[in-house]
Amino acid sequence: MLDKLQSLADRYEKLSELLCDPNVASDTAKLREYSKEQSDLQPAFEAFTEYRTVTKELDAAKVMQAEKLDDDMREMVKMEIDELTTRHVELEGQIRILLLPKDPNDDKNVIVEIRGAAGGDEAALFAADLFRMYTRYADAQGWQVDIMDANSNDLGGFKEVIFSINGRGAYSKMKYESGAHRVQRIPTTESGGRIHTSTSTVAVLPEAEAFEIEILDKDIRVDTFCSSGAGGQSVNTTKSAVRVTHIPTGIVATCQDGKSQNKNKESALKVLRTRISDTKRQEEEAKYAGERKGKVGTGDRSERIRTYNFPQSRVTDHRIGLTVHKLDQIMNGDIEDIIAALSIAEQADMMDKGE
Repeated sequence: MLDKLQSLADRYEKLSELLCDPNVASDTAKLREYSKEQSDLQPAFEAFTEYRTVTKELDAAKVMQAEKLDDDMREMVKMEIDELTTRHVELEGQIRILLLPKDPNDDKNVIVEIRGAAGGDEAALFAADLFRMYTRYADAQGWQVDIMDANSNDLGGFKEVIFSINGRGAYSKMKYESGAHRVQRIPTTESGGRIHTSTSTVAVLPEAEAFEIEILDKDIRVDTFCSSGAGGQSVNTTKSAVRVTHIPTGIVATCQDGKSQNKNKESALKVLRTRISDTKRQEEEAKYAGERKGKVGTGDRSERIRTYNFPQSRVTDHRIGLTVHKLDQIMNGDIEDIIAALSIAEQADMMDKGE
């Protein structure tokens, strides 16, 4: 571990030199690349710097403890050794986590697709609740949310809503939300007071950059139409909504939220690139399905990951057996504790497997 940390520290310091080089400063691409690399290395570099300092101080304190000391000084040295030992162990654990392989998509923006599944109108209403939950969570994180496409029903629910979340580290947190979310509650449409169970599915996709997935004009068909609202009625008379079909794969993306046809086309292409990239990623991961099985962040959309029980104000994440009794706060976007627990569980799994 120490050799790896020293190599990392050497690279961090080399990057500091490179960022001061006038030739790099005048090259925007290089400047951005080196700045990002150094930013990624910084937490581990700072932890290692403190680790070295604590190690030296601990060694010095142990040498002092072996000398002839009066009782008061010996007690002071013992207290210092205890404090330094505790911090040394904490830093070791922190560094081990920082050295775990990082998901290359973690810093990316995401495109989130929420769909009402089993349960009809109630599933659509729950999809709208999930959208509100994620919007509020994104606001708390300082991220930007943009709706790209939405298909609503007459009750204000979403049969489908697609939106982007832009902000550094968005995928690192949101990736745990992919899967089937189950709700247990008395629907507003239920006159008999019976509890119903419905589901909505969430797919969180790391946004693909234009350079990652090249889409040629000859490979797409672009259709325009009037955007529609609840029940399918037209909400404007201009053909601003755009549907883009990728002919080689048959993958389709639609955007009708913006008033500009060009803006909608740009957004639809962003979704299309991301879906093509996700399809390729799933094909690759299928080769290692057995290896990934049981991991927290598999992103399997058919997997039931969480239950929201309204009568008991209870939320249970089935992947790690976590249950919390603060449903109102969670539905208002307070999901950081759940996401943190999922991240810790995944890190522990990786450490157990020696990844």
